[in-house]
Amino acid sequence: NSVIYLEENYEQKYDGFDPSSPESVISLVLMQEEYLDQSILIANLIQNIFVNDLKRKNRTVKQAGFIVLKYTYMPSVLIETGFLTNKKEGAYLNSKNGQKEMAASIAKGIIKYKNKIRTFSTGPSSSFIVKEDNSNNLNLKIQIASGSKFLPLKSYNFKGLSQLSYSKNGKNYKYYFENTDSYSKAKQYLEKAKKVGFKDAIITAFNNGKRISMDDFFIINSN
Repeated sequence: NSVIYLEENYEQKYDGFDPSSPESVISLVLMQEEYLDQSILIANLIQNIFVNDLKRKNRTVKQAGFIVLKYTYMPSVLIETGFLTNKKEGAYLNSKNGQKEMAASIAKGIIKYKNKIRTFSTGPSSSFIVKEDNSNNLNLKIQIASGSKFLPLKSYNFKGLSQLSYSKNGKNYKYYFENTDSYSKAKQYLEKAKKVGFKDAIITAFNNGKRISMDDFFIINSN
């Protein structure tokens, strides 16, 4: 954002935005939050195509307050295609084939996002059945974080994960991802949590809402 200092009348042009002011940066982030979930969705779709189709290095999706995104009243992402100063990346990005592949991947990600949104907004209504816990209310969750500060259960606070919940014990909050009575599925969810960055995530067990040990889970589950 500091590059705006190089522009004439930057204060007037950017409505008094000051990159060195914490207040300006905070207000910028708050303005972006209205479309944040959608922005993260489209960013992940594009990033996955870069990684899976083009075998590009996965630099992951990150949130930051950039002035160029301030007035985009719609889902928006800033795409870093690579580094021209890197000899290998620079040669690829300067080549016609590299530019064509990167542009096609971005377009493919946007189309996939559009199709997802179209499905959500115009798809036929249907009845959703919430699966209840099994008869003894035994279930597994992935603990991904803990701390004394409460975090709203929004996907952008948890590296894009959804299906979130939390528990509070005294002043300490624990945050969980997913909910299942299947240990095999819990292992898959654990792997997903670690893949997005929660390296210390663990599988936790509950019975009737009370935390129990994994040994007790297997004993109860075998009965």
